[in-house]
Amino acid sequence: MYTSYDVIVVGGGHAGCEAAYAAGKMGAKVLLITMDMNKIGQMSCNPAMGGVAKGQIVREIDALGGMSGIVTDKSMIQFRMLNRSKGPAMWSPRSQNDRMRFAEEWRLVLENNPNVDFWQDMVTNLIVKDKKVTGVKTGIGIEFYSKSVVLTNGTFLNGLIHIGEKNFGGGRAGEKSAKGLTEQLIELGFESGRMKTGTPPRVDGRSINYEAMDEQAGDENPEKFSYSEETKPLQKQRSCFITYTNDDVHDTLKKGFDKSPMFNGRIQGLGPRYCPSIEDKINRFAERNRHQIFVEPEGWDTIEIYVNGFSTSLPDSVQYEALKKIPGFENAKMFRPGYAIEYDYFPPTQLKLTLETKLIENLFFAGQINGTTGYEEAACQGLMAGINAFNKVFEKSDFILKRSEAYIGVLIDDLINKGTEEPYRMFTSRAEYRILLRQDNADIRLTELGYKMGLANEKSYNQMLAKKESIGELLNFVKKQSVSPEEANKQLAAQNSSEISQKVKIAQLLKRPNIGIDHIKPVSDKIGKQLSKFDKSVSEQVEILLKYENYIEKEQKIALKLNNLENLNINEKLNYNDIKAMSNEAREKLNKIKPKTIGQASRISGVSPADISILMVYLEK
Repeated sequence: MYTSYDVIVVGGGHAGCEAAYAAGKMGAKVLLITMDMNKIGQMSCNPAMGGVAKGQIVREIDALGGMSGIVTDKSMIQFRMLNRSKGPAMWSPRSQNDRMRFAEEWRLVLENNPNVDFWQDMVTNLIVKDKKVTGVKTGIGIEFYSKSVVLTNGTFLNGLIHIGEKNFGGGRAGEKSAKGLTEQLIELGFESGRMKTGTPPRVDGRSINYEAMDEQAGDENPEKFSYSEETKPLQKQRSCFITYTNDDVHDTLKKGFDKSPMFNGRIQGLGPRYCPSIEDKINRFAERNRHQIFVEPEGWDTIEIYVNGFSTSLPDSVQYEALKKIPGFENAKMFRPGYAIEYDYFPPTQLKLTLETKLIENLFFAGQINGTTGYEEAACQGLMAGINAFNKVFEKSDFILKRSEAYIGVLIDDLINKGTEEPYRMFTSRAEYRILLRQDNADIRLTELGYKMGLANEKSYNQMLAKKESIGELLNFVKKQSVSPEEANKQLAAQNSSEISQKVKIAQLLKRPNIGIDHIKPVSDKIGKQLSKFDKSVSEQVEILLKYENYIEKEQKIALKLNNLENLNINEKLNYNDIKAMSNEAREKLNKIKPKTIGQASRISGVSPADISILMVYLEK
């Protein structure tokens, strides 16, 4: 009765949407199974995309041909480039989004992909034969067959919601949890664990006094996420607001600590270290008498407000009493309380770098099932799992990004080689090549790869080539063109930069920290006319390449040296117990992860440089 598919994607969150879109765009016949088709692309937590390192990931998804950037742009209500005061490796785009429109845009993207079919149901079992997945079975007893399956179950696997002393099954507020899959995976030999995340109350914006808060407007000249011409920067924006907790708020919250599921042991799973609940913040940072609260609108027209920074699982009455003591919230009406949610995950050391499981062939995991937190981390895993599921089915090469190629490569490499015991979140500090992996050059790094595998379209590819050519042309011009003291000194003085006493190449001036191309344009009509030919993205690239030239060259040399280790392959059948000179921990970890290369082996937690030296000697013999 039902069609057989190339790829079945289980779950319609950020990971599932990218996986289904990518596999379908590349030519696979895809079935997306989700428990509620009205919740496809749902922003379960805050209505925002991007941020530090996360914004870089969204740009990388877009450069490869994924859709998170375009969906974000089309539903954006505010844009800010974070960390502009720091170096370009730290610049990170972030948006506020219209929650309803974000989900609508994802639904439309998937419905416009002719290779994607839909089914609304819960997947309760995998169909596995000879250690190979061949399909899934749903809650109403229907079997769908496929050549590969991608699990993107989010927080739904045995999800348990906590509000004070109350707890009940659920994958999200108002939605039931998914049962059956965890138990089957454990029977198949997988190791599982529990994690926890949380969300704050939602309130009625009409009941908030914004005059008691600080306004946080978007950038004066907003940019966007996608490199494509399909989206345009915002012409108008909605502001967020900032307020703070105080001692009264903290004292009120403390009254509920004895009923907190976090403190009385009812929650077993570890929560995200870098996004703690308000009760956790008060407990861990007792010396602080206030914490920042971001007041974020949920969309263009809705009155619903997201209280960022007030994530909590305390009793609802305590939440409400404390909320009303925050400046601006004195008359607040709550739509629903905050809650914590516990869910099952599977330590990602059980995966290959393609996100295929080692135990069951053609089965892929992506998103929070792998122990990550955040929409962006989930979306990029979904994209990579969708690509690799397609490649496996159609007998093409694995698609793996190196740590020096993308933040996506850093994330997956970290998960597979180091694992995670707490929700994994991406930071710029996790990337050793962050000056190479900037948000501004993701298209130059990745679009050709996306185009060659049929994901990025020809228009995006040609646009990237044109940008590259323009960068080369502008670089060539500023390296050859000189300016005289008479032309340049007025502009230099205006920027408090040292004057010059003889002719100097423009490139030399652009290496100065406070001098940009816009400061050089007025030196002469001829030079100004030439420099004005190039758009902002090209000018910005050239400035970065010149100012950070030495750092970029240094990172490129290190990356090249370490990439040589990636070319030294290891037989996956190697028994490391035979290498007696190695430490016990190294043998245990290497036998568990089965690295494909010396480079991968060197990044496994617990494997020392001495162990790698011993391994290389052993392999040479």
